[in-house]
Amino acid sequence: MPCRLCFLAATIVCALCFAACAQPQPAAQPDTRAADEAAIRALDAQFVKDAAAKDADKIAALYKDDAVIFASGLPAVVGKDDIRKAIDRMLAGPSRQFTFSNVTVDVARSGDLAEDRGTGEVTIAGKDGKPVTVRSEYVLVWKKQADGSWKIAADTSATDK
Repeated sequence: MPCRLCFLAATIVCALCFAACAQPQPAAQPDTRAADEAAIRALDAQFVKDAAAKDADKIAALYKDDAVIFASGLPAVVGKDDIRKAIDRMLAGPSRQFTFSNVTVDVARSGDLAEDRGTGEVTIAGKDGKPVTVRSEYVLVWKKQADGSWKIAADTSATDK
């Protein structure tokens, strides 16, 4: 009889230990990649509208406070204040028209990072008044914020010429 009680007590102790050590499975996160891609594409389209309106504040609002821009032949622009100033310089002068093509947006399965890449073109009036188009390839790294919005963390481009 004492052996049965020892066996029963040992079985109960083992069962309690296994129950205490069991790790609950994390809840599966919903796949929001399609909605996130659509949101980023809408932000790209809004950039084009804001650039046409020469609204540097709205464009700068797309960037994180510690974002960085790398452009061919120019020093890095770091931080939202300096990015805002760079956008002002970019929008200064005659009317500019921005277009994007061959855009691909890849959102990480985790839903917190995205890559937005494609071809950008800006058309400006040249010194002779005729339109001049500059073409570049770009990559944007977007980070999802705590409130669910997307902000640009890194922006890089290289001109074709």
